[in-house]
Amino acid sequence: MISPDFPPDEQTRLNTLYSLNILDTLPEERFDRLTRMAKRMFGVSMALISLVDAHRQWFKSNQDVPVGETPRDISFCGHAILVDSALVVPDARLDPRFFDNPLVTGSPHIRFYAGYPLKALNGSKLGTLCIQDSRPRAFTSEDLGLLADLAAMVQQEISTFQMSTLDELTQLHNRRGFMALAQQALNMAARKATPCTLVFLDLDKFKDVNDKFGHAEGDRALITFAEYLRATFRDADVLGRLGGDEFVVLLYDCTVALAQDIVDRLRLALDAYHLAGARGYAMAFSQGIVGLPLDARVALVEALSQADTLMYAHKRSEAR
Repeated sequence: MISPDFPPDEQTRLNTLYSLNILDTLPEERFDRLTRMAKRMFGVSMALISLVDAHRQWFKSNQDVPVGETPRDISFCGHAILVDSALVVPDARLDPRFFDNPLVTGSPHIRFYAGYPLKALNGSKLGTLCIQDSRPRAFTSEDLGLLADLAAMVQQEISTFQMSTLDELTQLHNRRGFMALAQQALNMAARKATPCTLVFLDLDKFKDVNDKFGHAEGDRALITFAEYLRATFRDADVLGRLGGDEFVVLLYDCTVALAQDIVDRLRLALDAYHLAGARGYAMAFSQGIVGLPLDARVALVEALSQADTLMYAHKRSEAR
């Protein structure tokens, strides 16, 4: 058996998956309808919507597979998210990746597998729509097209989860998305005694930009600020827009001192943008930075309140 590799964007992929807050949710008819359709359309014994977590594949919809999840290292879908089109295995007993896989040698005795990757809006592959059978079988180009069409319908349903967790203007996580993903990161940090830092950011005199230059320019400023956040903070950091001109970042495995260094780099980058762009206003911000304890689960709402208080103290001191 060959265990699947990790995609090159694994951390971003997991962050995207966790931000949807879809793992371990109850079955839903809109997903079950599509797996029933796949099972009937292809005449197979099993059909799944599988989401690939860090160490498991979990089934959002499950037609006649006797378990609700399996380890990732024995999953077919872990291999399927490494390709851009469908992964088709006509007879798993003849495939070196799977011939001795416990899902082949034991229940549910998979012989045939076809899985189509399910992409999030940012391109990350979250899992698959897959069909399985206990008999070997061929899979035609027409079959492949039908599976791709069904997968597109599943992606559309998943996108409704993602759109509900993204800020429409900046495409950062909104409050709901940030709170779900940041809490997941904090829970993991508590188990591993890993330092985390919360940074609360508020644009200075943003109302003046709207009043003087108009709301379209205000929106441009928010989008630009979000772009600089992405460019300055690390790929594994959780970025969010809480609303208005308030932004927040959770930095995993990061001390307060390192977070302050990153914030300082952000300020320098925005200063350079202002000098080069000459849009008629400076994009300045105030920040509150809170280090989170190692030995206990953190109440995220309380940490946000602390960072918010520190941010306003910083804003008042700069105004003097």
